[in-house]
Amino acid sequence: MSRLKVDLNCDMGESFGPYTIGCDATVAGYITSANVACGFHASDPLVMDKTVAICKANGVAVGGHPGYPDLVGFGRRNIDVSAVEVKAYVQYQTGAIWAFCKAHNVKLQHIKPHGAMYNMAGKDHKLAYAICEGIASIDSNIILLGLSGSAMLVAAKEVGLRSAKEVFADRAYEDDGSLVARSKPGAMITNEDEAIERVISMIKNRKVKTVTGKEITMIADSVCVHGDGQKALAFVTKIRDALTKSGIDLDNLAGVIE
Repeated sequence: MSRLKVDLNCDMGESFGPYTIGCDATVAGYITSANVACGFHASDPLVMDKTVAICKANGVAVGGHPGYPDLVGFGRRNIDVSAVEVKAYVQYQTGAIWAFCKAHNVKLQHIKPHGAMYNMAGKDHKLAYAICEGIASIDSNIILLGLSGSAMLVAAKEVGLRSAKEVFADRAYEDDGSLVARSKPGAMITNEDEAIERVISMIKNRKVKTVTGKEITMIADSVCVHGDGQKALAFVTKIRDALTKSGIDLDNLAGVIE
C-alpha cells in the first residue's frame, strides 16, 4: 500500500510597497507550494519578483493567487462582476505571475483564486468556469487549486484542467463544505493542536467537523496555512512536523496529483 502524500501551501507575496505582511522568507522553508499574490488584492511587481525568487531558492513550487481588484479590502469583499470580467482578471494576473516565473526560469505550477473570488466561485459554476477558461487560455497544463468539493473542481474537469483539492488548517467549515465567513465567530482556528488534529483527520479519514459539530467528507490534496495569520509560522512548522510523524509524505501539487 502506497504512503499518503499531501502538499502544504501558503499564501505569499502579499506585502505592498512599504507595508509588510507575513514572513515569507521563513515560511518558505517549510512549505511545498506557494500561492503568490498577483497585484489586484495585494502585492506589487517588486514583491512578486522577490517572492518568486524566495520560492526558487527554497525549492517551493510557484502558483498564482489572483483576486478581485480590491487592495483596500484585501480582495475579501464580494464584488458583483460578470463571468467575462472574472476571466479577464484571471488572465491578466496569471500573465503577470507567469512573466516573473519565466524571468526566474521556474514553472508556474498552479492558480488558486483568492478571497472573495475563491469563495464565490466555490458555489457559482459560471464564475468557476470563467476562472478555469482564463487559466486554460494561457496554459492548459496549469493546475487549478480549489476548495475540496467545490464548483471550481467541477468546472476544471469540464474545461480540461487538472485540479487539486484544498483544505484549510486554520479555517472552520460550514455544513455544506464552504468556509465560515471571516465575519462570523469561530471562523479562524487559532489553537495549533486543534488545527493539526483536523488536518490529520482530513488527510487520513477524509472527514472534518463543521462549525455545528457535523462530520462531513473533505478530501485533501493540499493543506493551506494563511501567510498573513498571526500564527502562520507556528502552524506551518508544527503541521509539517505532525505530518511527518504521522507517516504522511510532503510533495508539491504536481507530485501529489500525478
